[in-house]
Amino acid sequence: MCDDAAMLEYGNGVGEVAGKAGGGSGGGASMDIGASLSQLVTDSAHTIQTTPPGILLLGLVVIVVGLMMLKRVF
Repeated sequence: MCDDAAMLEYGNGVGEVAGKAGGGSGGGASMDIGASLSQLVTDSAHTIQTTPPGILLLGLVVIVVGLMMLKRVF
């Protein structure tokens, strides 16, 4: 028995994540591709909406410069 509650919680969290990453069904639940895609779009939109404008502009500049560099290389 572990007397350190934080370590016990850490180990449990690792087991849950490892089961999902390893392709486990997560307790018998089936994987819903439509819900996963919907959550991906929703999370992405939320991230973009909550990102400061300066960071969005910096990201856009990095993407444009990267595409220009790829165009030069190929």
